[in-house]
Amino acid sequence: MIKGRIHYLLHSGKNSNLKYYLKSYLREYSPKFFSRIRLDHLLSKIETSLDRDYIYQRANYYCRLTADSHIDWEKWKSYAVKVKDQPMTGQSSYYHDAVEIARFFSGELKWILVPGDTIHVPELPSIVKSRPLVKENVNNVVLKLDKNRHFLFVNDRKLWHEKRDMAIFRGDLGPYKPNRDVFMNRWVGHPIVDAASTNRSERHPEWQQQKLTIWDHLDYKFIMSLEGNDVASNLKWVMSSNSIAVTPRLRRETWFMEGTLIPDYHYIEVRDDFSDLEERLRYYIDHPDEAEAIIRHAHEFVSQFKNRQREQLISLLVLKKYFDITNKEV
Repeated sequence: MIKGRIHYLLHSGKNSNLKYYLKSYLREYSPKFFSRIRLDHLLSKIETSLDRDYIYQRANYYCRLTADSHIDWEKWKSYAVKVKDQPMTGQSSYYHDAVEIARFFSGELKWILVPGDTIHVPELPSIVKSRPLVKENVNNVVLKLDKNRHFLFVNDRKLWHEKRDMAIFRGDLGPYKPNRDVFMNRWVGHPIVDAASTNRSERHPEWQQQKLTIWDHLDYKFIMSLEGNDVASNLKWVMSSNSIAVTPRLRRETWFMEGTLIPDYHYIEVRDDFSDLEERLRYYIDHPDEAEAIIRHAHEFVSQFKNRQREQLISLLVLKKYFDITNKEV
């Protein structure tokens, strides 16, 4: 047991938290002046970029606020804080990722930063990591938050046809993840599904197994990507691999724009009760050309997030739009 935990810690395949926090705190205590004097230059690069329309399209997708958006200014003034006065959030990665972009702007500007897994629509325009896929989610202004955990891509050298004809699921269970209980109750022990929880279930302690590394997952043709408190954190790296993500219809999204993913084009969609899971898996096992087409489409989707300079420009544009609209009455 201890040997397995040590192996997981050393070979999990996840991003290094030590490297992330070291870089974040060094940035935090460096002068912000140098970032602020670069802002106009960086924003001007958008206008001459061949990707100009794409950058604006992405920024407007994340920030759907407009000049006509209704905002309760009295409440806004009560809840918004100056960027320079933003306290450290309980989950510090949300703070670090938000201020990495905010440092380019005046510290006198105000915002509302909501850390954690946001699955509701806040009453006031807020900076969030995630939002529900509903029509009226304008107040959820999405930035690339908790990115060290969520934005991870892999270089999978094992081809589709070399993998096991099975689906794998490893994930934690809990009161806010009833979909995972439904899945486990239905598919634990089935020969086409390797399913186990990574935490102890009081009702089903036998479900628990040790965590597996990302590389262990990549031995399987299908990887279950089930939403948890908000989105499924493994969806990004699964879609960058040569395995296929399998999930019911998505209900939340982040900077990854999960709301733009197309079922059975970027991932395999199954029913909410998972009753058709075996049927769907066997179909793609028997139709490998269609399976490999999904993998190609997933790789194409993932590729748009790999240009770091462009990602920074989009982030700056999102926050500029947010500040321009929300701070005009402050």
